[in-house]
Amino acid sequence: MLAPVVAGVDGSVESLAAAEWAAHEAVRRGRSLRLLHVRNRSPRRGEAAAAQAAERRLARQVLRAAEERVLAVRPEVRVYDEQVEGPASAALLKAVGDAEPLVLGSRGLGRITGLLVGSVALEVVAKAAAPVVLVRAGTAGEAPGTGRRDVLLGVDVTEPCDEVLAFAFEAARLRHARLRALHAWRAPDPLTLGPGEVGLVSDPERAEEWLRFLSAVLQVWRDKYPDVEVLETVVDGKPAGALVKAASGADLLVVGHRLTDRPRAPRTGPVTHAVIQQAGCPVAVVPHH
Repeated sequence: MLAPVVAGVDGSVESLAAAEWAAHEAVRRGRSLRLLHVRNRSPRRGEAAAAQAAERRLARQVLRAAEERVLAVRPEVRVYDEQVEGPASAALLKAVGDAEPLVLGSRGLGRITGLLVGSVALEVVAKAAAPVVLVRAGTAGEAPGTGRRDVLLGVDVTEPCDEVLAFAFEAARLRHARLRALHAWRAPDPLTLGPGEVGLVSDPERAEEWLRFLSAVLQVWRDKYPDVEVLETVVDGKPAGALVKAASGADLLVVGHRLTDRPRAPRTGPVTHAVIQQAGCPVAVVPHH
C-alpha cells in the first residue's frame, strides 16, 4: 500500500492551507490523504473524563472542517482522518515515517522579529528523517496543471545531495512545471586570497564557471527526467536572500537539511531556517546525511 500524504491540522488557518495543499499533492501522487490531529499537546495525568470527552469533540470538529476544506477543492481525493495523543512534536515526528510527505502549516515571521511562530513545526523539520512541507495561509497552490509556476531548487554545487535533487525533479514532473535550480556564490575577498589563487578573474567568468559546475551536478537527473524542463541559474549573493527573492514566483521551494548525530539539540541550518520563515511559497525541507 502506498504511503499517504499526511497533513497535520489544528484548526488554524495555516493548517487548513496545509490540508488543501496536501489534497492537491495526494491527487498528483495518486495517494490517499490522512488528516492528523494531535489531542492534548501537554497531557495531564488524571484529567477528568468530561474534559477528555470535550477535547475529543473539539478534535472531531477540527478534522471535519479540514475534511470539508479539502473535499471542496479536490472532491476526488481519498481522505481519512485520525486523532492521536500528544505531545504534538513527538506525534508528528512519528507520523513522518508513514508520510509521503508530511505537510504542516507555517505562520512565517511573527511580530517578534526573527522568531518563527510555530515552534512545533520548526522542531519537526529539524528532527524529521523524511521530507516535510511547510505551507502558509494563502500559499496552498492550485490544482495540477493550472498554475505552471516553477519548482525552485536550492543547490549547493560543492555538496549536492541526491535526496534533495530527486524530490525536486519529481515535484516538477508531477506538476508539469519547469525546475529552476539556483546556486548562489560569493566573489572571493581579495584579503583572503591565498598564494597562487587567481584574484583577477571577472565576475562574469566566475558565474560561467559556477554555471558549468551546476550543469554537471544536474546532468544525471536531467537524463533521468527528460521531460522536465530545467533552468539553471547562478547568482552572486547569499543563498538565503537569493532563494527568498526567487521564491516569490515559485509554486514550491525545495531545500535540504543535513541530519547530524551530534548530541546537541537538532536545529536547521541558517539557509533553511531563513527560507522557511520568509519564503512566499510552500517550502519542502528534505533531510539528508
